[in-house]
Amino acid sequence: MPSLPSRRRIASFLKPFRVTNGSKFKLKRVDPDDTGGLKSKEAAAGILAVGVKRLAELQDRLYAQDRWSLLLVFQAMDAAGKDGTIKHVMSGVNPTGCQVFSFKAPSSEELDHDYMWRSLKALPERGRIGIFNRSYYEEMLVVRVHPELLHGQKLPPQLVTDDIWKERFEDVRNIEQYLGRNGVLIRKFFLHVSKDEQKKRFLERLHQKDKNWKFSMADAKERNCWDDYQNAYEDMIQHTATEDAPWYVVPADHKWFTRLVVAGAIIDALESLDLHYPTVDAHKREELQLVQSELEHEGGGSKKAGAHTAKKAPAKRKPVKKTPAKTQGGDGAGDVA
Repeated sequence: MPSLPSRRRIASFLKPFRVTNGSKFKLKRVDPDDTGGLKSKEAAAGILAVGVKRLAELQDRLYAQDRWSLLLVFQAMDAAGKDGTIKHVMSGVNPTGCQVFSFKAPSSEELDHDYMWRSLKALPERGRIGIFNRSYYEEMLVVRVHPELLHGQKLPPQLVTDDIWKERFEDVRNIEQYLGRNGVLIRKFFLHVSKDEQKKRFLERLHQKDKNWKFSMADAKERNCWDDYQNAYEDMIQHTATEDAPWYVVPADHKWFTRLVVAGAIIDALESLDLHYPTVDAHKREELQLVQSELEHEGGGSKKAGAHTAKKAPAKRKPVKKTPAKTQGGDGAGDVA
């Protein structure tokens, strides 16, 4: 099995896909068919297996340290592979320390609150990894492509202006900055699939009965808005990519490569936190040593434990008819009559 590359090599591998300043970002410069020079799916699978193991180790430290939390945001067009990527990359993670939320169309209760409300209450606790399968960014994607949805949000009419998207970008940047200042590390992924590859995957879902459930008429409807969505994604990344909350625009035509990039980005993020297991002070160490000693000498059939816990042998009495009194065996196994 291959070894995991150094953090420097991982960072170098991720550089073409990481966006921290979106002012010059153009979506057309990212090829959905790119595999970063890797040609072997099998080799990538081997590297991913090592990465999954490393990710499990880092998550264990994150949970034990209980200081930081990690928020992973996934956005993509339909059939880009979000579910599969989350499933494979996070396969070695302890479920106790991971929380996954999938955000669908908002409920009536959610529409009675601001659009960030449902996401903010789902943020991961300290020591945990939170995964948003779609997120608050839907407000700058689906709602932007279908502006009639704004009417359902019950906003005062004077607030729905031509600047509403610019204002939402600003709000999100500020909220993500606030979260970062409170120990929530944010990494965002846009799985960039091509229109041809989406068509291929849609047809697979339609041809294979066991995949029919994955397809809905809404998927086909949204495909008709492809260009509008591409423009919305580009504008969103241009205005919300920052150094502390970067976007990873991940080529998604090859699922094995998508998973490798996402795994590398998560490992790189956790490695940046200098995670370690908590240490105990001298007083606590003394307490632990005392408990350890008591457990090691607890009765349980061993010679060492028996010698420590055996009752003291009774004093010898004067012999009767020259027959010596019976004494308890030295191994603590006998009973005194």
